[in-house]
Amino acid sequence: MSHLTEQHYPSVTELVLSARALVAESPDLCELRRIGTSRAGRPLHLLSVGRSEQRVLVVAGAHANEPVGGPTALHLARRVAQEEQLRSRTSWHFLLSADPDGAALHRASAPRSLFDYHRQFFRPAGPEQPEWAPSVLPPDAWPPESRALLNVIDELRPYLQVSLHGTDLGGSWVQLTQDIPGLAEPFAKSAAQLHIPIETSTSDAASWPIAGPGVHVMPDPGTDALFPSLPEDVTRSTWHHVHRYGGSTAIVEVPMWASDLVDDPARHPAPREALQRVSGRLRAQALRVEGMLRETGLGEAEERSLPEGCGPLLRASRWALGLVPGLAEDWLRPPPKGATMTYVSSIDAFGRRLPLRAAAMLLRVLDEAGDPAAARLEGLVAQWSSSFESHFKARWVPLEHQVEHQSRTVVAAARHARVKVN
Repeated sequence: MSHLTEQHYPSVTELVLSARALVAESPDLCELRRIGTSRAGRPLHLLSVGRSEQRVLVVAGAHANEPVGGPTALHLARRVAQEEQLRSRTSWHFLLSADPDGAALHRASAPRSLFDYHRQFFRPAGPEQPEWAPSVLPPDAWPPESRALLNVIDELRPYLQVSLHGTDLGGSWVQLTQDIPGLAEPFAKSAAQLHIPIETSTSDAASWPIAGPGVHVMPDPGTDALFPSLPEDVTRSTWHHVHRYGGSTAIVEVPMWASDLVDDPARHPAPREALQRVSGRLRAQALRVEGMLRETGLGEAEERSLPEGCGPLLRASRWALGLVPGLAEDWLRPPPKGATMTYVSSIDAFGRRLPLRAAAMLLRVLDEAGDPAAARLEGLVAQWSSSFESHFKARWVPLEHQVEHQSRTVVAAARHARVKVN
């Protein structure tokens, strides 16, 4: 990890240069090739290490605002090249960035605070996210990044796909499309050693079966969703595509800033009342951002009238706001029996995150357009960022620890999934 500074997330260009250096060092083991092209014409690169026909596919950069995956992929690739034991029965394949266009728009490479992070924030609208687009769009509308990833899965037929994700503030958790027995113990041990809290009841996997603290297994298709407003079919995502080849997927999340509030399995004394407050705050904050959209005329603005690069930001801001009414209503439903402190805190964080992201991306559009309303919106983004950070007592997780924890979890998942397959 010596090639990384504590808070610098490398760009896609830097990742590719490091991958080329690794190939030059070990040309007999490593290969770097282009497996597709993004919507804006950027190359999609796959780095392969080893020759075994038992394969693991590691996907980095599926969400532009979660940059830890890239350095984790490079760290793992170097480790595999150096450790014969890791590649003796498994070849490893690393998609260095599933969304290089998105990565070019999210520019917070060295955030010092949540405000810094959000000041250059970008996360595409759901239908534009490579892994998620097939879950909400018909095949003829899939973006080229999704098609490239699906084609690689068809080519490699991996026994395990690992998608590297990250959260801005919270804890670490794993989502599995199928259980991987034995993974929970090394995952928990790694988190404890690196002082990273485990998000034991994340809102991302609300009501899912649990294989261990922070390890959640996706429910069977057709199971009633706890948040029915979210418009998606996860079985059509790229995560499930490996199932046709007998494989499975692990999604490994690690936080940039940690909060011990999401690692409290005690029962919440009044979850329904707490979630009602979260729902009310979510609606109120979203209304403030929507008011700015109307005031500036951007609520119905045509993309061709915007400065270059603002279209994806505005689409994503509108999309995030579009999720609010349904989620706010979902959170008024009776909470799960025995709802924990972690569960309520995780939803609280989600509720703060959504309007903040919408406001942050709208702010970037106003900046580019030279709109005087930008100054007021910047104050709101700063206030909400500070409140988020303060309420959750956020502490920075050194990048080395983020990468090490994610890497250990990937290796453990590969080892235990291979045992299951064999």
